[in-house]
Amino acid sequence: MARPFKTQRDPQATPRRPKTNFTKLEADLNAPPEPTQRLHKLLALAGLGSRRDMEALIASGRVTVNGAPATQGQGVTQYDTVRLDSRPVKLPFIAELPQVLIYHKPEGEIVSQDDPEGRASVFDKLPKVKNGKWIAIGRLDMNTSGLLMFTTSGELANRFMHPRYEVEREYAVRIFGELTEGQMTQLKEGIELEDGPANFDSISAQGGEGANHWYQVILREGRNREVRRLFEAFQLPVSRLMRVRFGPVNLPPRVKRGQMLKLEQKEVVGLLEWADLPVPSAPLRQLTQREKLKATTVFMPKVRKQRVSALDRPPRVTTEGGEARPYRGKKDTARNNPTTNKTVPKKPANRRVRQTSDLTAPAMQKKSDRNRGRG
Repeated sequence: MARPFKTQRDPQATPRRPKTNFTKLEADLNAPPEPTQRLHKLLALAGLGSRRDMEALIASGRVTVNGAPATQGQGVTQYDTVRLDSRPVKLPFIAELPQVLIYHKPEGEIVSQDDPEGRASVFDKLPKVKNGKWIAIGRLDMNTSGLLMFTTSGELANRFMHPRYEVEREYAVRIFGELTEGQMTQLKEGIELEDGPANFDSISAQGGEGANHWYQVILREGRNREVRRLFEAFQLPVSRLMRVRFGPVNLPPRVKRGQMLKLEQKEVVGLLEWADLPVPSAPLRQLTQREKLKATTVFMPKVRKQRVSALDRPPRVTTEGGEARPYRGKKDTARNNPTTNKTVPKKPANRRVRQTSDLTAPAMQKKSDRNRGRG
């Protein structure tokens, strides 16, 4: 049976609308406007960096709001779409309690995420964090050990590091030699360095053995190698430098070199109150017994696979045709690297097993006679 012919509907005709009992709501002109918050502040709260870093990020044009490039000091609401490099960013309009991590940094590690030389970095050992990233509170050079803190709050990191807040930093210093009373007084009054005057707020001798002497110093700046340069002004090289306190946070004795400790929620609240930052109004999350035990336990971070430096790679191998091909791993190096005298034999090709069907007629007759003779 043929289908009935369907009449074509005129596209210009007004489409039929289903009857509904709903009425369109009109906008309430007397309603208060949606509160806005500064974009760079929310990006810092999301753990993408400090406020100063976020201002530079916005100025670079990598951040967009509703498809348009963001501007400095722009306010956003929870209904705006914010993207970073075309990727959506979840902004914390309702502030959450940040995380704070204490690390006893050993010598030989750098505090940087990008290093062309591929040296060991403290960021290679940090545990993964959701909806954010770890921000280092201050820096320590490669040969300096001691207290290093990480947080997921850009505002808290800025409160520790910004020069205008003058947060105290306490170090234990071992030098080769001994200071005189006049030199200690001069170090507290100030010494002219290459980048301006610098001084210690306090300095006290802590004893020593032989030619090595320990000193405890406190200063309120974080310039590059400032402590070392102050002692080197008197031709006294620093043989060991260790940070033991940063603001209200002391390095716990139970956190040994290379170990980490995550601060509890109450301790993080105390840091926010010290920094005059708003404490989230939401109640603290109830931890399980396992989480409580893990939160108060010192742990050794897992060492990830170290990055291979370009300087450690073998030179390019030149083939017979004169073409240079790049290094492609240990297998290629052991076989083709001219610097080694070892030769690795090639893996033999898979050979086909000889079958009965491969034998010719005379060979089959000969084999049959041989088997008959055995019987």
